[in-house]
Amino acid sequence: MSSPLLELQGVTKAFPGVLANDSVNISIPEGQIHALLGENGAGKSTLVKIIYGYYAADEGDMYWMGNSISVTSPAHARQIGIGMVFQHFSLFDALSVRDNIELAISSKEGGDGLSQKIHEVSNTYGLGLDPERDVFSLSVGERQRVEIVRCLLQSPKLLIMDEPTSVLTPQEADNLFKVLNQLADEGCAILYISHKLEEIKELCHHATILRQGKVVAECDPTKESTRSLAEMMIGRSLDPPAYELKKTGETKFFVQNLSRTAEDERSISLKNISFDVREGEIFGIAGVAGNGQTELMEMLAGEVLADDNAAISINGVECGKRSIRERRELGAAIVPEERLGHGAVGSMSLIENVFLSGHQRFNLARKLWMNYSNARTFAQKTCDDFDVRHAGIHVDAGSLSGGNLQKFLIGREILQEPLVMLASQPTWGVDAGSQLAIHKALLDLAANGTAVLVISQDLDELLELCNRIAVMFAGSLSEPYPVSSLTAEKIGLLMGGAHPEAA
Repeated sequence: MSSPLLELQGVTKAFPGVLANDSVNISIPEGQIHALLGENGAGKSTLVKIIYGYYAADEGDMYWMGNSISVTSPAHARQIGIGMVFQHFSLFDALSVRDNIELAISSKEGGDGLSQKIHEVSNTYGLGLDPERDVFSLSVGERQRVEIVRCLLQSPKLLIMDEPTSVLTPQEADNLFKVLNQLADEGCAILYISHKLEEIKELCHHATILRQGKVVAECDPTKESTRSLAEMMIGRSLDPPAYELKKTGETKFFVQNLSRTAEDERSISLKNISFDVREGEIFGIAGVAGNGQTELMEMLAGEVLADDNAAISINGVECGKRSIRERRELGAAIVPEERLGHGAVGSMSLIENVFLSGHQRFNLARKLWMNYSNARTFAQKTCDDFDVRHAGIHVDAGSLSGGNLQKFLIGREILQEPLVMLASQPTWGVDAGSQLAIHKALLDLAANGTAVLVISQDLDELLELCNRIAVMFAGSLSEPYPVSSLTAEKIGLLMGGAHPEAA
């Protein structure tokens, strides 16, 4: 390791009511893979946006290759050698790989020879891209390659990666780690953000840990346990829930030969999906994003109706053609993948958001009017019981951090004591403390007899929570396997389309 490539001294950034970064110091040498850890709301995103030129710091200094600098924009960051691969890809589906890359690089790097450059860079790092393919035809792992190659074409000296493996199979994640290690060996520094602490231990040379905007620890993650890393992040001891899988009861949720024709070339057709979820069971569905999980959840929740009423049953009642409201009346609770805009309305208060799904079971309405007193009580109970940290139940849902909003949505549904819980990506992008709380809530719900369905890309989560797991690939669902017969490697092969016998 050489002298610092990037150094921050006393960087501070405040927003109305929030001190996002509080006198942050960080130093990253060339060739180092440096982890940036912290709970949701700890200040990680704000800090990397300052480095990348999205925000200007209120106070403090930034040094690049030993010289004081103020990065004024992402274009400026790229110009001096800072690249960033975001968690949510910024690609145009209707354009080719080449066209997407050309939009984000300088005219000097583009031009007639760009396709050849893409071939050369992707082959050098084992990323295998066809510049002429349309982005909509790419898998999620291939789309991430586009983002990485786009950065590499600009020869970055520092590469920032935000939750890069959250949409990858274990095999794709292993390939990514090889690329990152190769880049580090060539002298590129990498600032790596992830909630997956096992991969932090495997990949990173050093870790800086933020809590409430401050640096609270630095360490060599290879010498720490995942538990000790998590405890540094949350500032307290971590006690995983003790849970023993119990015998399951009667089938409460039944899906039989559920099919759906793709609406366009960007969506996935569902092909004769069949499974059941029993009383007291947590049933997991694994799969790489884009293999039909979104389309399946829409049909299970009632956002899109089935052609056959018998395709879906709740507690023995056929409801394939029934609405979301009717399915909730039958005992279903629903936590969609997208927190804001789908699970909650960001511009509405927490009080108003509990009313959206809880008004039927909790007497939150007086004819056409909201029973404000009851809604306020329900919102406060949700926050108290599920440790939702907020500035008051009157604040907008959009003001909560991702982890706190997710705990709020999970709590809002669980307190309705459902017969069936449908949860998609229940801990997507949340920190270790929030993840632990959500897992405990789902396990307790199943222990009390609810049939729980969890759709997740986090294999560790599914292996920890579930009795049985099935895998989605290209709109089809595998047979379910008892969790005792599965490994992450076997599930990863099934996620990649391997035949069950091969897996």
